[in-house]
Amino acid sequence: MSSSTGTTGTTTVITNIATLVTNDPSLGDTSPLGLVRDAAVVIEGDRVVWTGESSKAPATDNRVDAGGRAVLPGFVDSHSHLVFAGDRTEEFNARMSGRGYTAGGIRTTVAATRAATDGELESNLTRFLSEALRQGTTTFETKSGYGLTVADEARALRLAARHTDEVTYLGAHIVSPDYADDPAGYVALVTGEMLDACAPHARWIDVFCEKGAFDGDQARAILTAGRAKGLHPRIHANQLSYGPGVQLAVELDAASADHCTHLTDADVDALASGDTVATLLPGAEFSTRAEWPNARRLLDAGVTVALSTDCNPGSSFTSSVPFCIALAVRDMGMTPDEAVWSATAGGAAALRRTDVGRVAPGARADLTLLDAPSHVHLAYRPGVPLVSGVWRRGVRVV
Repeated sequence: MSSSTGTTGTTTVITNIATLVTNDPSLGDTSPLGLVRDAAVVIEGDRVVWTGESSKAPATDNRVDAGGRAVLPGFVDSHSHLVFAGDRTEEFNARMSGRGYTAGGIRTTVAATRAATDGELESNLTRFLSEALRQGTTTFETKSGYGLTVADEARALRLAARHTDEVTYLGAHIVSPDYADDPAGYVALVTGEMLDACAPHARWIDVFCEKGAFDGDQARAILTAGRAKGLHPRIHANQLSYGPGVQLAVELDAASADHCTHLTDADVDALASGDTVATLLPGAEFSTRAEWPNARRLLDAGVTVALSTDCNPGSSFTSSVPFCIALAVRDMGMTPDEAVWSATAGGAAALRRTDVGRVAPGARADLTLLDAPSHVHLAYRPGVPLVSGVWRRGVRVV
């Protein structure tokens, strides 16, 4: 068998799938998830070449029996911070215990990351990637932002680029402690020498637009400079308070505005009228006991929503997309179908990818097999390790 995409190689059919999530309404029940019951998927090389009812599956070289389980696209985690060293257990424990804590937050991680060797940082990164893969994540984005020097930011991106194409330069995470008395000088560094060193290793540029980090004018300057170097914008926006981040994201055609907790009606309207995805990160609210984003408000307005982990050592130390799906359904007003779509196709949209986040001919063969008959079980059975198989680029890796 060969497909219209030109893929040739060994073919494998996964059959006896109770529920297949394709994220292509034309292939299934016309819902956004494009559900197919009693389904099969054919993989050739690293691509999906056929989907449909099991009884109609073509002959293939190999056969895998899904045993009446559900199959869905591999999760697309479009926001994470995985290149770091150190631990902030004491900070989390104090926060959850209602005690004051005066350590340095992000600055604590910056100090540990600067002190770590390349080997230590990469070992940490690959450990988290393996952890995420076992939970069904087949595509991930990750950022710099814990070095805040030219050498350390470039190092973080160089290490990340060994493991993913979705690498984001976040020199503008906070003002570096080295520039505490000269934030304008740090913005000049981020948009100058640091950008020059980091741009060859990254696809994206990001900025934390928030009180205590970077204001709207600084964020615009940083993202505009990155765009001039060929990096596409994304932005941490409106997480802790109302602010200019979302409006700036839409103005600059950012791929995503991430967090989106504190939104005005004008912010929602802007997102609905543009191509910027609202990426929601419920792990952060869980880990900080902060106000939940109102996903229902965004979805009802027609905004494209993604779900991601925000995996980082300070405010959302989880690599589990299934956990975030359960939180989004329980506390953010999403239906199980909406949450699964946002964690797959929504994440792909936040990365402006069409080859992942769906199970359709021509798409990359990234699949997650659940030990359950339906994707709804991801929210229905929270905390249960339901992922029993993962294919990445056509190869079974779990």
